[in-house]
Amino acid sequence: MNLRDFFIALSENRALNAGAQKFGLRLGAQSVVAGTTIPEVVTTIKRLNAKGIACTVDNLGEFVHDEAEALAAKNNILAVIETIHAEGLNAHISLKPTQLGLSFDLELCYNSLHDIVKTAHDYGIFINFDTETYETLHQSFELMERLHKEFDNVGTVIQAYFYEALENAERFKDYRLRLVKGAYKENASLAYQTKEDIDKNYIKLIEYHLLNGKFTSIATHDHNIIAHVKRFVKAHNIPHDAFEFQMLYGFRSEMQYDLAAEGFNFCTYLPFGADWYGYFMRRLAERPQNLELVVKQVFDKKTTTLVGVGLGAFALGRLTKRAKK
Repeated sequence: MNLRDFFIALSENRALNAGAQKFGLRLGAQSVVAGTTIPEVVTTIKRLNAKGIACTVDNLGEFVHDEAEALAAKNNILAVIETIHAEGLNAHISLKPTQLGLSFDLELCYNSLHDIVKTAHDYGIFINFDTETYETLHQSFELMERLHKEFDNVGTVIQAYFYEALENAERFKDYRLRLVKGAYKENASLAYQTKEDIDKNYIKLIEYHLLNGKFTSIATHDHNIIAHVKRFVKAHNIPHDAFEFQMLYGFRSEMQYDLAAEGFNFCTYLPFGADWYGYFMRRLAERPQNLELVVKQVFDKKTTTLVGVGLGAFALGRLTKRAKK
């Protein structure tokens, strides 16, 4: 198992996730998670807004398996929307349909999404449907399309590692899209496996949507791709108000400030909440250049202890399974 697979496995471990919540963000994740409460995240949004940076807010949540958890997630998201409106913040919402019950009750999920999207629409706030694994990809797309018949403030994410990514970008060219490389482990029958192939497809997606689509969010920390986008938009006379760059909170902060200062639209992906562990582990699992950033900016003695505990627990679990065979 390589390092990326290891961190993905940790992100999916419910026991470690529950244990990490007991420690709050004291184990190092505070560098990449903007607090556990709405007041804490509002403070961060205001600080970034003052630098000319917009925010997309993700109320973190893993392992939602019943109606009570799904409804609690909906209420948290609605509370964030109300706060964004009341405070006049430059921010919108990113959400995962699985957090609202997609994996066990499709209509419950749709009804919750309808309430969220309608409230946000009334306030002029955009809702982005984050995509996760391939297992729920098309259900998420279908929910968004169903809501788009009634509301125009929805968009989604296209993950470049999927073979079908360009086809989906063409399908949703009239939507606001966030374009990413992809952060989950997918089978080689569905997705590219090498950085070179993913990067090549990612650039195709970016160029296609910039030329043919609605507003484009280019979510990457890769300075080579950012430089390519700068050259491309200049060569094709694409106005700055047609796209934005996005990065994760806590990653390459100086570059975020510099891009905003250069006059580019910039948006920081701002995760918050007590359920931070799965998100944090997936950030460690991403492309090697992002892992290097985490090591430089996030790791301290306490964080290393957390990862060490996770490694020990995961290894023990593997050994136990083998012993039972």
